[in-house]
Amino acid sequence: MPISFPALNATLNGIAAVLLTIGYVLIRRRQINAHRKVMIAAFTVSILFLISYVAYHYQIRGSKHFEGTGPIRTVYFTILISHTILAAVVPVLAIITLSRALKSRFDRHRRIARWTLPIWLYVSVTGVVVYWMLYRL
Repeated sequence: MPISFPALNATLNGIAAVLLTIGYVLIRRRQINAHRKVMIAAFTVSILFLISYVAYHYQIRGSKHFEGTGPIRTVYFTILISHTILAAVVPVLAIITLSRALKSRFDRHRRIARWTLPIWLYVSVTGVVVYWMLYRL
């Protein structure tokens, strides 16, 4: 059975969202080592997502069009546009945030992580929503 890249991508996005949430809870509980491991896992899952996403779009050389009509079409494109714009920013924010943590520059890490986490989480969750709307609605 061939790989369903859209389903794989949605799964990776969902896993990233769960890991990001766990990482946030861990740091709030001051479990720094566990937080570090979970956030590195979230970063790794997101890299796997990016590889899978590029492979999928290379393979099909395009994208699937949303077939819904009416108000749901407006909802879909609103989510898709915000998701796409913020998805372009996430890799840069994630790399900066991670590198500051790995260099033990925790004051600077915290400052950017306050922006990175909600944006990254939004992109991960809306990635699953976009998949669901495109392939399951």
